[in-house]
Amino acid sequence: MSEDQAVSLNDRLILISEGEFAGWSMWQSDAFEQRAGPFYERHDAEGRGTCAFRAEPRHMNGGGFMHGGCLLTFADSAIFTFARDALGNHHGVTVNLSGDFLDSARVGELIAATGEVTRAGHKTIFVRGLATADGRPVLSFTAIIKKVGNRG
Repeated sequence: MSEDQAVSLNDRLILISEGEFAGWSMWQSDAFEQRAGPFYERHDAEGRGTCAFRAEPRHMNGGGFMHGGCLLTFADSAIFTFARDALGNHHGVTVNLSGDFLDSARVGELIAATGEVTRAGHKTIFVRGLATADGRPVLSFTAIIKKVGNRG
């Protein structure tokens, strides 16, 4: 990504200024997510997060459908977007991620996820979400995030 394609919001989250995901943000500090995605996120006026990426041939399995591991990696990324407010000034780690595959996704489809925090405690945050492919449900997921450490 060139400097004129993104504007830095801080040292890790960048705002995309061009292309299909203009107006969305992405984390540049997670090398694995960059390789798997990249995954984009945005928040609406009420603070609800949405995550998305465009399905490419490299995301597919041998049968020509999106690899389940790719969808779960996307879900693992998305839960932190949904839990941003509940995390506050803490980092978090995924302690549980469970998913139900509902349909297959194909090359070219827009993969998007929405979700919510169902419960936030002192040390754990419970999240649920739904990923779609061009609006068709493909993965329902739940997760638990453990708060760890403070952000610097």
